[in-house]
Amino acid sequence: MKKTISLENLAKDPGCLSEYDPNAMTIDKAGDFISKFLDVRLKIEHVNTEDALNRILADDLISKINVPNYNNSAMDGFAFNLNSLKKNNKLKISSTILAGDLSKQNIKPGFAAQVMTGSKIPDGTDTVLPFELVDQKDDSIVINEIPVKGANIRKLGEDIKKKGEVLKKGTFLRSAEVGLIASIGISKVKVFKKLRVAFFSTGDEVVKAGQPIKSGQVYDSNHFTIQSMLKRINVDFIDLGIIPDEKKLIEKTLKRAEKLSDAIITTGGVSVGKADYMKEILKKIGKVLFWKLSIKPGRPMAYGAFKNTPYFGLPGNPVAAMITFYQLVQPALKHLMGQINYKLPPLLKAKCISPITKKPGRMEFQRGFYTIKNGELSVKPNPHQGSAILSSMSKANCLIVLDIEQKSIKVNEYVNIQFMDGLV
Repeated sequence: MKKTISLENLAKDPGCLSEYDPNAMTIDKAGDFISKFLDVRLKIEHVNTEDALNRILADDLISKINVPNYNNSAMDGFAFNLNSLKKNNKLKISSTILAGDLSKQNIKPGFAAQVMTGSKIPDGTDTVLPFELVDQKDDSIVINEIPVKGANIRKLGEDIKKKGEVLKKGTFLRSAEVGLIASIGISKVKVFKKLRVAFFSTGDEVVKAGQPIKSGQVYDSNHFTIQSMLKRINVDFIDLGIIPDEKKLIEKTLKRAEKLSDAIITTGGVSVGKADYMKEILKKIGKVLFWKLSIKPGRPMAYGAFKNTPYFGLPGNPVAAMITFYQLVQPALKHLMGQINYKLPPLLKAKCISPITKKPGRMEFQRGFYTIKNGELSVKPNPHQGSAILSSMSKANCLIVLDIEQKSIKVNEYVNIQFMDGLV
């Protein structure tokens, strides 16, 4: 794709790219288009290291110290100079050094120091043997098996070198990274500010949980699933409620969302029904890149922008909303958050133990349950695959990913699966 093509001129002139089809976008092309036209506006703040979990690092992190900053014992045992064993395998115990002992000691040839895990390795020694591998009698030890020089010693700078790069800008900070930051003595760290995402549902038939429901109405499960998915990736969530199918009210809410947020998500109103106004409104006050995907479930999804704020219009059916969120919206939000190298869980091969009916023409994401037996993955699709059947997501632990041109699957044929652990 040429860099000169913008979201605005592409929306106005769909023919400027031969591979561009807003009516039937493949999921791979949709992901590429979304990433190319995202307006990333990153702001920075400092947080205490203990509060940095699930944040995105805003600067390369360089260590000012070696870690460890001294040679230390990797276990409880005895430290000695290996050359001492050339004449005699019996060594006298000269002292005991505990972890945190800052005294300077020099162990002479023929002697050993009793050390504990984390103890500073005294001068004159170059090897440590654990208690279990020596015979101790009174104030002496006997070594029957000659170890390798340097055994069981954590070297100065073995983990992190002074002036070395510890973490790259854009790293998602998990528990291990938070500990790593603390290990180099940093109490405050520079991170990107949390992304603000405004969300609202549309539809006259949609009712908030906790309210009485009538025949012909549905409870708004999307509000809770989308909100939960946003919380999981640690973004600030702005709930704009349930908006009825009224053009002026939807337009007003979109304008409000643009002022409040870095990204906008809606569910419902992006299909071809008479009251599905979202695409029409967005084309009037913003830009629409695509509004249909070649996937099942999740075909009616829209992506565009209102002013410079990206907009994601998810389908109203709950399973379709979740699938499109995980496959397209979550990677886009991670990009907007400043995270580098975010990837969806990899596709793994699994033996399908039940038949699957499929016609070529659309990529399908079927809900399934995988098991592992004798080191081999097998998967069984859930019996109910409708895009409105939310229980099919709850009862699944993986997605069965079927390519566009793939046909029906027979028993014991292999399919691609994607673990939900990396998604939900």
